[in-house]
This record gives sequence, C-alpha cells and structure tokens, in this order.
Amino acid sequence: MQSDAALYSENTNLKEARDHFLAANHLSVDEYSASTFTMGVFGWRLKFPNPESRKRAVPLHDLHHILTGYGTTWMGEAEIGAWELRAGCNSFITYFLNGGGVIIGLFLSPRRVWRAFRAAKGQHTLYLDSLPYERLIQMTVGEVRQRLGIPPQGLA
Repeated sequence: MQSDAALYSENTNLKEARDHFLAANHLSVDEYSASTFTMGVFGWRLKFPNPESRKRAVPLHDLHHILTGYGTTWMGEAEIGAWELRAGCNSFITYFLNGGGVIIGLFLSPRRVWRAFRAAKGQHTLYLDSLPYERLIQMTVGEVRQRLGIPPQGLA
C-alpha cells in the first residue's frame, strides 16, 4: 500500500493520519509493543523478536511514511530508508533496517533511492526530535513537516 501524501494534507491530525495509515496497511498500534513481529519475505511469513530499539523506532518510522509520502512497497521502504539515513538515524536498528532497504532499492531503482537521499538534505527525522511521541501525534501533519523541514506536500 502506498502512503497517499495527498490524503494526509497539512491540516490532518497526525494521530488520525497514523490510524488511517495503519488500517490501510493491515497494521495496528498493538504491534509496536508486541514481543515479536512478522515480516513477509518472498511469500513466507517469518516471525522475529521485537527488541526495545525496534519498538521505539517503528512508530516514528511509520510517521515518516505519512510525512514524506513514501509508500510501504519494497521501493517505498528503500526510499524512506535512504531519506532516514541522510536525515538522521540514532540507533543500530535504524541504520541496519534502513541500510537493508536501501540495498534492495539500489537493485530495483537506484535513481529513486538517490532522489530520496538527495531530498533529505537539510531535513531531520523524528528519531532526532525531542518531542515525545504522544505530543507529536497531537500535532497536524503540516506542523510536523515544518518541524522536520519536509515540504508541505511531502516528498513522494
């Protein structure tokens, strides 16, 4: 499912946008704190432990999809990975997951990965932001985009 940047206009409440994004991608906030997570790989559903560092990163990563407009396809994950790497990661797990996404994306569409990396110039991620998550999701999409230096229409 693509993250429809047009759907998440500047005046959309970020919590409402998150809830829509999760529902559209068959996800829920309960998965953020679950002890394991499931990932589809070439048609197989694989279960992995969900470490604390991932539990902290994934809710912010999902908000990045909404704010940038990059989708959740393999290519969208590669784009968001390139964007997050340049705009700022703060943990091994974010570097690892984004690096893996970028490597896959370089095989699929190196130009799109490079474009997403370049688009992040002068921007920063929520990983580096000091506002607590509960406060962030009370803000509008436009307020948070402005805070991170993302254009009003997103990037995708």
